[in-house]
Amino acid sequence: MPVSLDNKLVVALSSRALFDLEAENQVFEEQGDNAYVRLQLSRVDQPAQPGVAFPLVRKLLAFNEDGEHRVEVVMLSRNDPVSGLRVFKSAQAAGLALQRGVFTKGRPPYHYLKPLGAHLFLSAHIDDVHGALAAGFPAARVFSESVVDAARHPQELRIAFDGDAVLFSDEAERVFQSSGLDAFQTHEQAHAQRPLPPGPFKPLLEALHRLQRAAGDTLGMRLRTALVTARSAPAHERAIRTLMEWGIAVDEAMFLGGLEKGPFLQQFEPDFFFDDQLNHCQSASLAGPTGHVAAGVVNQRG
Repeated sequence: MPVSLDNKLVVALSSRALFDLEAENQVFEEQGDNAYVRLQLSRVDQPAQPGVAFPLVRKLLAFNEDGEHRVEVVMLSRNDPVSGLRVFKSAQAAGLALQRGVFTKGRPPYHYLKPLGAHLFLSAHIDDVHGALAAGFPAARVFSESVVDAARHPQELRIAFDGDAVLFSDEAERVFQSSGLDAFQTHEQAHAQRPLPPGPFKPLLEALHRLQRAAGDTLGMRLRTALVTARSAPAHERAIRTLMEWGIAVDEAMFLGGLEKGPFLQQFEPDFFFDDQLNHCQSASLAGPTGHVAAGVVNQRG
């Protein structure tokens, strides 16, 4: 019987999302592919330092520690196989049980998300993020400058989400962008009883809560989620009712009415935060690992 990743939370990520390979990437940018491969080969036995997604991956894999395979983490990278060898050695040195990887040597790797059945793709390459989102997969570009503290709250995985264009569609955001705040508030109050259409990250939130239910409290590791949104009353009601309609409960909800998100996230201490707006990502990156969800009207290109 073939091996299957069905009924598992599947996270795919690039080498630069998991490990700090920015110096190596600079060599690639300045000197080209051959110099990059030579450098990676020379450092094949030198473990890379943790990157932006390292705390997230380590805590997700902790949900497998009782021997039940609930989470699968797969390397999905534009790197060449030689560089992939260093990535796996670095993972082994860090105690991360990674078994699967796809290394495409420069070609877009996001096409492999479909056979993996991935619930999340993290990459430092914005074009790959755009491709993954267009294909219907939750994806974000990691902010390499994010504060990373792999030691904090070791028994709790904390993930925070923006609302519009992330958990929810950008329907309401389009009203705000075209007609302003007053029109947005009026629109959302008038439609408070109608759930928002799902956004690109609804499948990830659903998968995370299935993981929490499957694991229970036996592992000593729990999940804590937060909605962190620029919405304020009365527009908050539609967001809450949408989550209720989906049958998903978040642990915390912050309706900030346009306040800077970073200081609030510093108190929540996320292992990852997802937002569609670059200014919010820049603020959030001072609080913890951050991913830019390049979706919705504010990210339309051209």
